[in-house]
Amino acid sequence: MSKVEDRLGELGIVLPQPAAPVANYVGAVRSGSTVVVSGQLPFDAEGKLAASLVGRLGAEIAPDAAKDGARLCAINVIAQLKAVVGDLDRVRRVVRLGGFIAATPEFTTVAAVMNGASDLMVEVFGDAGRHARSTIGVAGLPMGACVEVEGMFEVE
Repeated sequence: MSKVEDRLGELGIVLPQPAAPVANYVGAVRSGSTVVVSGQLPFDAEGKLAASLVGRLGAEIAPDAAKDGARLCAINVIAQLKAVVGDLDRVRRVVRLGGFIAATPEFTTVAAVMNGASDLMVEVFGDAGRHARSTIGVAGLPMGACVEVEGMFEVE
């Protein structure tokens, strides 16, 4: 088992099967030493979107619930990454995360929600998990999810 997978185990995280694309795209693409992971929704281990994560911040969704949802998205990003590279110890750096937060126009603390994903990357990959990031509030996301996370990684 890899050091990264050992760390996931210590955190009580079991990677799910990567979610199948719902349109004309792939879950992740490797080009040279870069892997780009498509946006992942907060699906649980059974591949279902929790009803508590459907809606928008500032309306139906509480910030703490959405932050947990961002963490779940990040777990799904790592699952897609593993499907491409096999051994997560081959990850040299988390280069970038992108977060999309479904929110009302008045909800302006989308960055705090995205910390759920960013914090997990540092917990799992250590200093190599520190990354550049963009977080954008949007009117809506696929399946009504409150959060979506995408990633870019440097691998060997």
